[in-house]
Amino acid sequence: MDKKTQLYYLELLGVQVWEPRMPQKVESCMKQQNSKKKSIATMDWAELEEQVNKCKLCDLYKTRTKPVFGVGDRQADLMIVGEAPGANEDKQGEPFVGRGGRLLNAMLQAINLTREQVYIANILKSRPPNNRDPSPEEVAACTPYLQRQIALVRPKLILAVGRIAAHHLLATNASMAELRGKDFTYGEQQIPLIVTYHPAYLLRSPREKRKSWHDMQRVAKFLMS
Repeated sequence: MDKKTQLYYLELLGVQVWEPRMPQKVESCMKQQNSKKKSIATMDWAELEEQVNKCKLCDLYKTRTKPVFGVGDRQADLMIVGEAPGANEDKQGEPFVGRGGRLLNAMLQAINLTREQVYIANILKSRPPNNRDPSPEEVAACTPYLQRQIALVRPKLILAVGRIAAHHLLATNASMAELRGKDFTYGEQQIPLIVTYHPAYLLRSPREKRKSWHDMQRVAKFLMS
């Protein structure tokens, strides 16, 4: 017997059924996020950045130094999406700075692109303490911001940089070995998406730079087609 039928007969018998409810605080937070999501979906760049700067949808605003909105050409053909700000990004309010940022710049220069010619953003707009992995709640809170950025940029190609960015954008738990070298699409617009290693990982594992170079060659080939 399905639940609907069961409830019908219990009601006929005069049995009052209590449905479990989520904690009031969680329920209130979800309603707030849903309301914000609808509003964010219509924002222009100035409104979106202002909303990110004052966002308190998760607790990361309490520990961050600066929100990290995104940088680059807002009409770029290539959009790069990383995981979350690190210590340097948190201090400067800009994604991919420091050693990782310099390596990303070099990766772009290798295919004749500059940082200013692409748009760069992260899954999260605030740094998680001690660079820990983002929590599902934090990702959920920030997702509407990234979705709106993608909608405004309308890139021809998205480059997902690192495991967490790839997992979020593709809704998968597949390994990097399974994701690299394959063609994916993102969202209802079916935007082509390529996965590569995060610069921070490449700094720790320089032998993998050759594989990353192959990924960047795929990016260049796509953008020229």
